[in-house]
Amino acid sequence: MGSGQLVAVFGAYGHTGKFVVAELAARGFVPVPSGRNAQAVQELADELGLEARVASVDDAASLDRALAGTAAVINCAGPFATTTGPVIEAALRAKIPYLDVAAELETNLDTFAHYRERARDEGAVIVPAMAFFGGLGDLLVSAAMGDWTTADEAHIAYALSSWHPTTGTRLSGAVSRERRGGVRLRYRGGQWEQRTDAAPTLEWTFPQPMGPRDVIGEFTMADVVTVPQHLSIPDVTTYMTAEAVRDLAAPHTPAPTATDPKGRSDQTFLVDVVVRSGGAERRATAGGQDIYAVTAPLSVEALERVLTGRTRTVGVASAGEIFDAPDFLHALVPHIALDLHPQNT
Repeated sequence: MGSGQLVAVFGAYGHTGKFVVAELAARGFVPVPSGRNAQAVQELADELGLEARVASVDDAASLDRALAGTAAVINCAGPFATTTGPVIEAALRAKIPYLDVAAELETNLDTFAHYRERARDEGAVIVPAMAFFGGLGDLLVSAAMGDWTTADEAHIAYALSSWHPTTGTRLSGAVSRERRGGVRLRYRGGQWEQRTDAAPTLEWTFPQPMGPRDVIGEFTMADVVTVPQHLSIPDVTTYMTAEAVRDLAAPHTPAPTATDPKGRSDQTFLVDVVVRSGGAERRATAGGQDIYAVTAPLSVEALERVLTGRTRTVGVASAGEIFDAPDFLHALVPHIALDLHPQNT
């Protein structure tokens, strides 16, 4: 466990940040709440008896002070297009691992493109998208691959009972749409394509008892960035249940509301992964409660493995590349229901 190590959490007072802070504390780490909102940082620190460190991405010295003496940093502050670069730079100066929970496609692509060689050369560890979107799907695809070294296609289908987006989700989505200039992205033939047509509506047959559901196809999420970074799969597609997409698009859908002592909403999720090679097919699924809450054990489990040397590489790495995917997923079983089919084990 954490053994009292200090871990900076940038954006600690946000919805996901608070879950991460709680998970760190539960595992024996000492969270160091940080962010630009001095009042929010101080209120959270006072509530939990922690040290507040106010920092802004516009002030490199403040970021250095925020990370001083810490073992690692988890960036939970969106929009990540603004925060990722400065916080990574601060982590590199401090010579500590960096993890984030970014779901923004463009930002994750930038992280791999801009820092891959530098981080590898410096022996640094940078794990982007270590969250529900990006991390969990990547781990499931990696586990489903099993002993395959290549596959023809990977499909990651999300079934959310509802999607009440946080303020951060809405801001990040707006930034991504602005950066794309009205086009959508998909990954085909080992390349990114820009599309101006509407994403297709399809039917996906989820495992029972859920069964067939209408989904928006090519609803491209961070997994489509993380998976091809380390797996030889030329076609990677993500899908989202149509009801969840409607919730996300509606301007008046409320933010998540806590319904249990852990602060989780009543939202449930199922992530269904299918990988195909030739005529063969492999599948892996995971289910649970609250996509924002489950990001905390995902990111903190990753952090603990980085700090204890249970990693496979250095540099900028996807979850399934740097960690033993089946072992990692089994470690999450207190937080998720997991089904890895026999051929994957």
